This record gives sequence, structure tokens and C-alpha cells, in this order.
Amino acid sequence: MTATTTKVQIKQSPQLDTKIKLRDIINTLPKEVFVKNSKKAWSKLIINVLLVGLGYWALAVSPWFVLPFLWIFVGTGLTGFFVIGHDCGHRSFSNRNWVNDLVGHLLFLPLIYPYHAWRILHNHHHKHTNKLKVDNAWDPFTSEDYAQFSPLVQWFYRRLRGWFWWVGSIAHWASLHFNWWQFEGKQRQQVRFSVLVVLLGGGIFLPTLLITTGFWGLVKFWLLPWLVYHFWMSTFTIVHHTMPEIPFQSESEWHEASAQLCGTVHCKYPWWVEFLCHDINVHIPHHLSSGIPWYNLRQAHQSLKENWRDYLYESEFSWSLMKKVAEQCHLYDEQNNYRTFKTYHHSN
Repeated sequence: MTATTTKVQIKQSPQLDTKIKLRDIINTLPKEVFVKNSKKAWSKLIINVLLVGLGYWALAVSPWFVLPFLWIFVGTGLTGFFVIGHDCGHRSFSNRNWVNDLVGHLLFLPLIYPYHAWRILHNHHHKHTNKLKVDNAWDPFTSEDYAQFSPLVQWFYRRLRGWFWWVGSIAHWASLHFNWWQFEGKQRQQVRFSVLVVLLGGGIFLPTLLITTGFWGLVKFWLLPWLVYHFWMSTFTIVHHTMPEIPFQSESEWHEASAQLCGTVHCKYPWWVEFLCHDINVHIPHHLSSGIPWYNLRQAHQSLKENWRDYLYESEFSWSLMKKVAEQCHLYDEQNNYRTFKTYHHSN
């Protein structure tokens, strides 16, 4: 299935045989895609840091009419920070866990994102991808869920599942990643440490920025790049698993191999976005095995196209694609995958 900038084609993927296991699909991938390459990992990290640093320097010296382009550039570069930290969370950046955790914390710090909280919750998403009411990343409400909420919550939910999808990751970040008491044992200690790191870092950096550059400096150097970062986080996350043709399944019917192969979207973005965000959009092989480093995702995806082409959902980032998601993927309906808010309110 493909989508162009002018028209999104809709075609339901063939059903994967339930006898096929996730391991059967993984075994068709070349062995070399699982191999970590320290040179590639560290060189791309250094390039990412230098580009973001260049962007901040340009923000400091450029005239006002250049600033919107620089906010987009810096915010997208900060999304690259997150993607490398994302690999750290999956232990696919380094063979040493302490290196993964150190780099992950440092890269997440400018985003005010508690690393261990995200790592633990995100691994839950990988384990339960598209499992209705269990997956914790953009799991859609059913009509029954929606009916139980107050009018105010319903209003916010309609915004987040509609044209304000791009702030969804802010709500996800704020509501799930700072309450360490929801975790147990060692995980609670790890999450509390990560929360304290970002609170301390943010507590020092943001007031210092405000004092030295004023309110406009806080907006210019932090808030607007941070909002661009969340635009990409929200967009990547919702597009990766939310299409009218892609079902969520109840726990009793959920099939792991189908969810990871057929329930994940490969979306093509402009080349500069894919470069700065380290090919996170090449997402299907990442869900088959989170141990594949980002620099091997394209090779793994090519292998999937050779062996499993009929089961892949591929699209292209465009206005028509986001219009499709924002206008159709509202409340989950197991028979039709989704129903819109409009049809729900008309029937009630």
C-alpha cells in the first residue's frame, strides 16, 4: 500500500496466518542488521549535537524573519536526540548498559524527559502493540470509554484525536512520566532518579535562561524548539500505529506477529526530517525487533519488502494523510476499526 502527496490509497493488508510466530519473521532478516556499530552510533551522535549547537548559535544571531525556519531545524534536531536516546532505552546504542543509560539521560535532559520512565513505559508499548486497552501509546478510546468521561475531558479528547494531534505527546509526557510511585521495586528507584535529574536540570537551566535572556529568550531558545520536537513526537507516534485500516485487537484475540508486522506503519518523510530523526519512520523492523540499531533499519525494511511485502503498510507524510487520520480515527469500533465523533454524537 502506498500513499502520495495528492491521494492516499486505502487497501486492507492480507491477514497474517496466526500460525506464524514473531520469531519466524525475525529469522528472515539478515543477521547483520542486529549488529551494533560503535563508529556509526557515535559519529551520528556527534553530528546531531553539532547540528543542534549550530542551530542554537543561528537563533542567537539571526534576524527575526529567519527564526521560524531555525525553530523547525532545532526542534527536529532535538527529536534526533530523542531517537538516539530511544535506541539507548532499547539497549541498541551500546553493548554496555551504563553507557546506554548515561547517553540516554544526557540526550533526554534538554527535552525535560525522564529517561527511565519513558524506557519502561515504551517497552510496555512494544510488548503490547495495538492491544486494545493495554497498549499505552495512542490507545484509542471506545465509545463506551468516551461516554464515561465528563464533557470537559471529552472536549480535550476530541482535540487530541483531531486537528490538535500534534500536542498529544505533551499530554502523554506530563501525565505518565513523572509519577514514580506508579512503579515498583528497582523500577521505582530508576524512575525517581530520572525524574529528579530532569527536575534539577530544568530547575537550573530554565530560570537561568529566563534571567539572562528574558521571557523572549525562554520562548526563543527553549519553548518553540521544544514544541517543534513535540510536533514530531506526536506525529511519528500517531502515524506509526493509527490508520483506518489498521485494527487494534482485544487481549483475547491479539496476535503478536500480526500486531508487529501489519499493525505498524512505514511512513516516508522529507529527506531532511529522516536524516535529522535517524530514520525513526522506518518503523516496521523496529517493532519486529527493538534490538535493531537505527542505522540498520533501512536494510531490514528492504528485506521485509522482499519477503513480506503484501503485509506491509507504507505511506507518505502529507496533508491528505494527516487529514485521513484526524477526521476518521476517533473512537475505536471493533467491527469497523474506527468511528468518528460525528457519527457517535448523531447516534446518541
